This record gives sequence, C-alpha cells and structure tokens, in this order.
Amino acid sequence: MTILVRPDLDALPLYQQLPTTARVQLSNNETAFPPLPRVAAALAEGLEHINRYPPVSPHAVATHLAEHLRVPAGSVAVGAGSATLLLQLMQAVVHGPSSIVYPWRSFEAYPILVRVAGAEPRPVPLTGDLTHDLDAMLAAVTPTTRMIIICNPNNPTGTALHREALAKFLAATPDHVVVVLDEAYHEFVTDPDIPDGLELVREAAGRGNLVSLRTFSKAYGLAGLRIGYCAGPVNLIQAVTKVGVPFSVSTLAETAALISLDSADELAERCRLVRTERDRVGAGLHALGHEFVPSQGNFLWLPLADRAAAFASHCMADGVMVRPFAGEGVRVTIGNPADNDAFLAVARTFATG
Repeated sequence: MTILVRPDLDALPLYQQLPTTARVQLSNNETAFPPLPRVAAALAEGLEHINRYPPVSPHAVATHLAEHLRVPAGSVAVGAGSATLLLQLMQAVVHGPSSIVYPWRSFEAYPILVRVAGAEPRPVPLTGDLTHDLDAMLAAVTPTTRMIIICNPNNPTGTALHREALAKFLAATPDHVVVVLDEAYHEFVTDPDIPDGLELVREAAGRGNLVSLRTFSKAYGLAGLRIGYCAGPVNLIQAVTKVGVPFSVSTLAETAALISLDSADELAERCRLVRTERDRVGAGLHALGHEFVPSQGNFLWLPLADRAAAFASHCMADGVMVRPFAGEGVRVTIGNPADNDAFLAVARTFATG
C-alpha cells in the first residue's frame, strides 16, 4: 500500500541544524546566559506538576503581555516559539491561490513555513548592502499575496531597516496584505533610528494588517522552552489563536515567560553585555583584517562568499562551531567572553583576502 502524501512536500527542504558537539557553540544565535535565577527556581518547583496539562491556550501570558506591551486586550497571541506563531499567522490568512513575500537571504524557516501553509514562496533578494529591497518586495505583491515578512533586524546579516523607509513601505502596502515584522532580535538593537514594531502596531491600531512577532528564545534565554508572541489587530489574533494546537505551550514555558517579563532590569543588563561583546568581537575582526557587517542582532555576518565553507571548517577543526551559508557567508553568534576569545583566536589563523 502506498501512502499518499502532499506532492509539494517533495521539494520542501529540511531545516538543517548543525551538530552541537563543538567545545564552543556559536552557530544557533542562542544567548550565552543561563535562565534568570528566579526563572530557574520557578522551573525547578514547577517540575513537581508536569503530570498536569497546561491550559488549552496560554491566556494568562497573553493577558499579561497585552498589559505589559500597552496594547488592547485580545491583541496578543502566544505560541510555542515565534516560528510556530508565524506558521499560525500564515494558516490564518492563506486561502485559495496564495503567495507570501519575504526577503532572502533571511531566516531559513521562511520558505519551509510558506510551503507548509500551502502558499507560493516569493523570495526577494536583498540589496547590495544586504538590507531588504522594499521597492522590489512591493513589486512582488499580487492580488493573491496574503503576507509580507520583514525580518528586522535581519537574520543572518544583522542589518535593519530605518524608521522612515519602513513607514513609507507600510503606507504603500495594500490593505489586504498582512505585514509581519519579525523582531526576534529587537532587544539587541542600538541604532535609535530602527523602529520598535510594537510602537508601530500601537500607532496603526485600526489599520488592521500590521503584526509584531517576538520571541523569548533570544534575549530572554528560553530557547529550549519554546515560547513566543505576536501583537496585532484583534480579529487576526483571534484567528491565529484558533489555528493553534491545544496545549502546545507548556506550563514551564508560561511560568518562565511571566517571570522574565517582570525582570526588565536584569534583561537590560544581559542585553548590554551582549552588545558590548558584539562591539568587541567586531573590533577584533577588523584588527585581523576580516570583513564583517555591522550588526543589530546578537551575531555578526562575515560575507566570505565562496570561502564560507572553508572558514567554518577551519573554525570547527579547533572546536569552534559557526554557521556557514555556502557561497554567501558565515554567521557568528556572540557568546560569552571566553567563547568569543576562542573564536577570535581561530579567526586569526585564517588567511584574509
């Protein structure tokens, strides 16, 4: 008996995660810090109750987030990570012939999620300076386009759109197209001209097609618990919640998120330390003669082109794992000072030019 599966899945790429056996792990854009002490204590206590189901939908976290973000009640959805929520957003708007526009190179899950949602991927190449080509993205919109994804800051290049350019783009976007601002790395932004998507959502309340997508995986250090959120128009958020898998956000993840939201000072200090290390690693690469792209995330992009694989192999030979993108470049996560020193030491022995 032959099991019939969707034929379009034959061309679907698998999301590849590199092995994690290296002594220095700088490939996944994780934070180098463990959970906040209060979070760790609450998780240990919560283990006694994991025989119980979590709520069907994480309403308590969503309600707390709405108050915390100063957005209307019902305008926040919580899910098992921002990638899961992005798929739910797609499932909420994709119907009939549909396409989704997104930048490329960008987050590797985008083309996979678009296909899973049953839409046509419409990737738009970045500009020569590795930022979103907003004019080309608008030109890619058709009557069947349901969504445009903006990754700001962009992963893996670390570049970000400024307020004026993004405002002009949003004003020109057709009302039937949902614009998702994927802001997984917003907490690491230092450029004051890079807008806060949540502020734009508040300003656009009633425009009805703007969503800010965020995660607890990066700055909050909860990548292993899988929890994220999005804020947008109430009718869309209700649809996003409806297509969510019941019980998909664990009780431990909810607990950790709630405590993290009330730990703003500790979070700010951790982000400051990451940004300081980002600047230090960048200065070290510059001193070694390596080209890199100034970043607004917790990582740096080295545009090594056809030398990307060789650089990654060189690093791995010394136990330092980075993320290569064959023929394009290498992304290096900012780790703790010792791990960053290990990376700079191995980068020193790779020929530049």
